[in-house]
Amino acid sequence: MSGRVLVGVKRVIDYAVKIRVKPDKSGVVTDGVKHSMNPFCEIAVEEAVKLKEKKLIKEVVAVSCGPQQSQETIRTALAMGADRGIHVEVSGKDYETLGPLQISKILAALAKKEDAQLIILGKQAIDDDCNQTGQMTAALLDWPQGTFASEVSMEGAQVKVVREIDGGLETIKINTPAVLTADLRLNTPRYATLPNIMKAKKKKIANVKPADLGVDLTSRLEVLRVDEPPQRQAGMKVETVEDLVAKLKDTGKV
Repeated sequence: MSGRVLVGVKRVIDYAVKIRVKPDKSGVVTDGVKHSMNPFCEIAVEEAVKLKEKKLIKEVVAVSCGPQQSQETIRTALAMGADRGIHVEVSGKDYETLGPLQISKILAALAKKEDAQLIILGKQAIDDDCNQTGQMTAALLDWPQGTFASEVSMEGAQVKVVREIDGGLETIKINTPAVLTADLRLNTPRYATLPNIMKAKKKKIANVKPADLGVDLTSRLEVLRVDEPPQRQAGMKVETVEDLVAKLKDTGKV
C-alpha cells in the first residue's frame, strides 16, 4: 500500500513522575512537571515507521493536539522516523476540557484532508486511561478498526491484525482505510539517535487550529472533582491459620 499514515502523539505527564492533585481538587498539578510522549503513542509511531521501512507506506505524519509544548512531542516522533508533523493548537480552557471525542473529530477531519489510508494510535493514554479515541475516530469516519493490536501486517489492501483479548488472541483482517490502536506488546520503540534528533529539527511541523478543520471543541463532560486514591494500610503478620481467620472476622472480611 503506497499511502499515508497519521499517528497520534499525546503529550502527557511522564510515567515516572508522582502525580499530585491540585488543592482545589479541580485536576492534577502540571506546572513545572516533566512531560513526555504517551508510551502507547511511542509504540504507534514505531509501528508506522516500521511499515515505512518495509516500503508498505510512503509517509508518516505525526499529529498532536495541545499547547505550544506539544511541538516537543512531535519533534520526538520526527526523530523516531516520522516524516512531518501537524500541531493542532489548543490552549487555555479548551485544552483543559479536551477529551477523546474532540480529538477524534480533529483526527477524522485531518484524515480526510490528508487523504490518509491508516490512522495508528496508542490504545490509551496514561493520564486519563480513556481508551476511546481510536474507536470514536473509526466511528466518525465509518472505517474498520483493529484495536489492541499486538501484531500488524499488510496484505495488499488489507491489514491483518492480531488483537489481545481476554483469555487469548484474536486475528482479524480489515480493509483500508482503517484505524489501528497499539497494545503494549506490538513492538519495542526505538531510541532517537543524536543524528536523527538533529535531522528532526529541520522537518516541517504545520500549525492548524480546530476552527480551520471545522471542529467544535465544546465538551459535553464536566469534571466535578479529582481525588487521590486512599492510602494503603500496612499489612500484618499472623502466626497460625486460626489467627488469620480471627483477624479476617474482626475486620469484617469474612
